[in-house]
Amino acid sequence: MILNKAFYLEQDVVKVAKDLLGKCLCTNFNGVLTSGIITETEAYAGITDKASHAYGNRRTKRTEIMYKEGGIAYVYLCYGMYSLFNVVTNAVDIPHAVLIRGIEAFDGIEKMKERCKQKDMNKYPVNGPGKLTKALGIHYSHTGIDLQANQIWIEDRNIIIKEKDIIKTTRIGIDYAKEDALLPYRFIIKFKN
Repeated sequence: MILNKAFYLEQDVVKVAKDLLGKCLCTNFNGVLTSGIITETEAYAGITDKASHAYGNRRTKRTEIMYKEGGIAYVYLCYGMYSLFNVVTNAVDIPHAVLIRGIEAFDGIEKMKERCKQKDMNKYPVNGPGKLTKALGIHYSHTGIDLQANQIWIEDRNIIIKEKDIIKTTRIGIDYAKEDALLPYRFIIKFKN
């Protein structure tokens, strides 16, 4: 079942980041379905979070999408080569977002291999937000897409992730955020070996 709008309007972006674990991120481009179970997320708390693109109420052409009502995609280009996929959350003018950092491939694995130019994909091949978007065919031009439409959406497939199976840690690559870099806003499903 596709997540309803109310899921994205939750005021606590950290809760949304945790609640997205175990949900299924899906894409359908040119009739090709690919999907993966979300295994890693990071929360970004808008204007008060020094790691957020909207910190200090920064409004640019790129970040304006974060100020819209939750339930849309915020996809931006990182280092001029990686599209990174975020879920916009909360109400209008509260620029919260959750970066999806990892998935476990589910539907369309052959297409994901082709997109990633990999012959063999191990069990958890899509770790890292750049690999994830490449595998799912998400591009920065998809920013602003409604997550209840038919190109990119998130489903609840009744996968229950218990609190004991979640690792909570600091976010990656945001040393510039000083004390906010230490916030425990990154969530990862703990896999059993």
